[in-house]
Amino acid sequence: MAGLALLLATGGFVFLTLIVWQVMWTLRRPPRRTYSWAVSRGRPGDPRELASALSYASWTFTSRGLSLPVWDVAGTAPAGPVVIVSHGWGDSRLGGLARLESLTRGASRVILWDLPGHGEAPGRSSLGVGEVDDLLALIEQVDDAGPIVLYGWSLGAGMSIAAAAREPRVAGVIAEAPYRLAITPAWNVMRLNHLPHRVNLPIAMWLVGMRLGVGPGWRGFDRADHASKLECPLLVVHGSDDEISPVEDGREIAAAAPRGEIVAVEGAGHNDLWSEEAFASACDGAIQEFLVRLTA
Repeated sequence: MAGLALLLATGGFVFLTLIVWQVMWTLRRPPRRTYSWAVSRGRPGDPRELASALSYASWTFTSRGLSLPVWDVAGTAPAGPVVIVSHGWGDSRLGGLARLESLTRGASRVILWDLPGHGEAPGRSSLGVGEVDDLLALIEQVDDAGPIVLYGWSLGAGMSIAAAAREPRVAGVIAEAPYRLAITPAWNVMRLNHLPHRVNLPIAMWLVGMRLGVGPGWRGFDRADHASKLECPLLVVHGSDDEISPVEDGREIAAAAPRGEIVAVEGAGHNDLWSEEAFASACDGAIQEFLVRLTA
């Protein structure tokens, strides 16, 4: 009987180890969305393939020893800011194409880049920890181009807030569907997909936090804390029915910022803010109003 108990305990330990390792591996190595991914799905693969066919330049910048790719798109508002767009986990600059027409109407330039471990960028994802330094390095590249606005969604939204809290040259932040804590989106995605998460995910996040140097509690990650240090205006755009990044997180982040506001898009979720016409129109209106106020 004791032997059977030992065998079952060993098997349980091995199983737990495997599913913890799988979560850690997936978090650091998200699926890649590249040009071939877009073509295989009949989607635009760069700004010139949009219906409006926007011209752009391609270049790279170096951060943390990685060469990260950029699309530099000309805007139609010469007096507008330079908008730097940071995508979410598992996405790439391709995701910015759905938002690009709206942003170019209020900006002099729109810069989209691939985060490490995403799209065509080398490296691994650090879930919004090291990427803040990458974003600050990108800001240095375009510092002399005029006022800078940071735009991001999901993971990229939190990064944009954290970077702006450290960089007083940022004139404004637009955060789409942000979340406060690193575990939140992973917990909700796994829960919604009926995957094991109650034991293995906290252990995986504990270990990843240690690996990334923020400790098991992910010290200093809370995006509401970063928002409280902002010197610039913050606009949060959030779907009211977002099951990945709860709208309550967006409200708390906006409330923490000295000059924060939130636009809750009624009925929208996490991934349909720009795919449904009514939701996209609400997002576009909020963004244009925000950019006009900054320009004024």
